[in-house]
Amino acid sequence: MNRGPARDDLVAVFRAAVERARPDQAFRQICRREGSLLAIADAEELDLSSFEKLWVVGAGKAVVPLAAVALEMFGDSVAGTSITTGHGHARGAAFDVWEAGHPTPDAGSLAGAADALRLARSAGSSDLVICLLTGGASSLWAAPVRGVPLADLREVTTRLLRSGATIQQVNAVRKHLSLIGGGRLAAAALPAAVLTFALSDVIGSQAEAIGSGPTVPDPTTYEDALSVVSAAGVDAPSSVIAHLQRGAAGEADETPKQDELPPGRYHLLADISTAIAGAEAELRARGYEPIILTTAGEGDACTIARWLATEALARRSHGATRQALVWGGESTVRVTGPGKGGRNQEMVLAAAMELEGSEGVTMACFATDGSDGPTSAAGGFADGGSVQRGRALGMDAEDFLRRSDSNSYLGGLKDLIVTGPTGTNVNDIAVALIS
Repeated sequence: MNRGPARDDLVAVFRAAVERARPDQAFRQICRREGSLLAIADAEELDLSSFEKLWVVGAGKAVVPLAAVALEMFGDSVAGTSITTGHGHARGAAFDVWEAGHPTPDAGSLAGAADALRLARSAGSSDLVICLLTGGASSLWAAPVRGVPLADLREVTTRLLRSGATIQQVNAVRKHLSLIGGGRLAAAALPAAVLTFALSDVIGSQAEAIGSGPTVPDPTTYEDALSVVSAAGVDAPSSVIAHLQRGAAGEADETPKQDELPPGRYHLLADISTAIAGAEAELRARGYEPIILTTAGEGDACTIARWLATEALARRSHGATRQALVWGGESTVRVTGPGKGGRNQEMVLAAAMELEGSEGVTMACFATDGSDGPTSAAGGFADGGSVQRGRALGMDAEDFLRRSDSNSYLGGLKDLIVTGPTGTNVNDIAVALIS
């Protein structure tokens, strides 16, 4: 089976999606500076000369290119910066950067969060704190509350992620274990003004969910956090449960609510729709008819993959050609074994099993940040021959899926998509090409 042309097309689509959602490009499109005036998306105008000092803090896997263009625009007005990104994502930075752990926090996360809080607290009443957020900030900025050690924060985060809990549910817990999330960074900056620019990796792009909402009021409560832990069925560390219970009993401060923070300025730069627009344009340029199934997909990775593969096969059987089914969103995985993988790789492996023995459909799933789960792959490819090729190498696809070991299976087939950090982070995209 000739796998070349379709895969070349899928790689090109991936690159086009990433390029369209680059944070530096999006920032330049939304912001324009003329002298001391900063015009933002034709929605508001700030006179930067009205502030004594500007401070820039930021976190996320795609924050370095965003910070670079922001610092270029704000120039000498910036009195200090504190930027935190994931390990391996700081390359090319011309300024100091904290590197930290993702998807679970590490010592770098503690250092980065502490420095951001220090800078926010140093801002005065006539200052402006500019916060830059991209996906991954919840883990990269870790400032656990007193009594909850980093190891316990890591443990509950890992267990929730492995349970299949959504990122909104995970963040409801993390915000109530944090001194920086859930509006607490903005509270630390008071009485300074706060201006936030965000690149969303959250379905719906709610400000309170992106990066655990460090600069906006938090609508969730300690009771919500306890409910998430209970519903997920995870065995959370005793220090975590004790703190959440104290909070629910009114013995620990709640996260700031709507009436406790002044109205902030918050601007969304790009999200999954931005990336899919780039993918759609590239597909049309390559002669495909793009069919956008959703830009807000959620649910079990395997279920979504099987549905997408089945839909593509059905269209192929009815004579469709040169069509491309496009799904955007963030699936969830319930880890059931000791293997290694991620949402996109699990989707691809499940799709491969559904496509077994068919012709004319090639599929790819990829994380726009280039990092799918705790692996170096962005995702992978599947077609009708994937399962047979695995069998020839002594690999049983169903067994690898059961052991949550999609990375090993796809790696054995040389079907992984490996890009390294892309410089953006706006959820995941799956594309099924019908040829």
